[in-house]
Amino acid sequence: MAKIETLQWIGAADGRLQMIDQTRLPTELIEIQCRDVPTVWEAIKMLRVRGAPAIGIAAAYGVCLGLQAVAGRDEAGFFHHLHEVAAYLATSRPTAVNLFWALDRMKAKAETLRGKPTTEIAARLLDEARAIHEQDRAMCRAIGEHGAKLLADGQGVLTHCNAGGLATAEYGTALAVFFIAAEQGKRLSIYADETRPLLQGARLTAWELQKAGLDVTLICDSTAAQVMREGRIQAVITGADRIAANGDSANKIGTYGVAVLAAAHNIPFYIAAPTSTFDLSIATGAEIPIEQRDPREITHGFGRQTAPDGVKVYNPAFDVTPAKLIAAIICERGVIRPVTREAIAGMVG
Repeated sequence: MAKIETLQWIGAADGRLQMIDQTRLPTELIEIQCRDVPTVWEAIKMLRVRGAPAIGIAAAYGVCLGLQAVAGRDEAGFFHHLHEVAAYLATSRPTAVNLFWALDRMKAKAETLRGKPTTEIAARLLDEARAIHEQDRAMCRAIGEHGAKLLADGQGVLTHCNAGGLATAEYGTALAVFFIAAEQGKRLSIYADETRPLLQGARLTAWELQKAGLDVTLICDSTAAQVMREGRIQAVITGADRIAANGDSANKIGTYGVAVLAAAHNIPFYIAAPTSTFDLSIATGAEIPIEQRDPREITHGFGRQTAPDGVKVYNPAFDVTPAKLIAAIICERGVIRPVTREAIAGMVG
């Protein structure tokens, strides 16, 4: 099965970050060459790279790019610049916890290296970014293996937004479950919501699954209830961008509605996400910051005006699905079921 390389570091410590520009898919496969921090910040902000794990990986490499100019300088100046770079990258998007997790991990690693030449610290931090990248690959496969046990041959499954290789280091989270199930010989009928307003399901998920040779059918977001009522869906699996200590999960806008529909039709709703997506510092989903996007994404989507001038717009990028609607959370360590504060602490804490 063809694997997608969303992100690649090219070269040594003085190298560059190469990433697929996901805003150009599915009609163009264009790669961006990131040689400085502002380019990485812009790519995260403008969703050229998106998906919580991929954002974290990009941020880690962004730190490495930022340190290229100060490698070899005095320690005080090096660490001051490191913290400036990390603080700047942290402003790119507010909801995906992996962004902050990766930046904190890079800063923590740097602290363990104090006293060494700053050129060595920069090189070791690139090793740390690469470790984050490789660990995500392993986590994705483990998520897929645990999640595939929840699906049976011949089932219909629904997913929302994109939680595949484009959103991670390789297999994805939600889509990893489908990929591993396919490797095991299970035949699934996968339904992908288009995921308005930026159409990540239509542009990215449908493209990924079709490219991998899986059976995928694209539907409008508003069709989800109908395909459930027709008996075409036996499970729903999505990713997540931040999961609170009680299991409330933030994901792309529209996910909460899909979870409500699944509950109404007695269909299990699963979240697939690595442990780095859990934020045990927040008690419930009410504390998760929700990013507000540009109104023009709705009024002028993809360059064409589809709403009257001056109309008010509310455009949150994410919503929060309450834990009570989630049948299980699939992470690299196993399946958390039931989704309770105690079960999460036992698996993740």
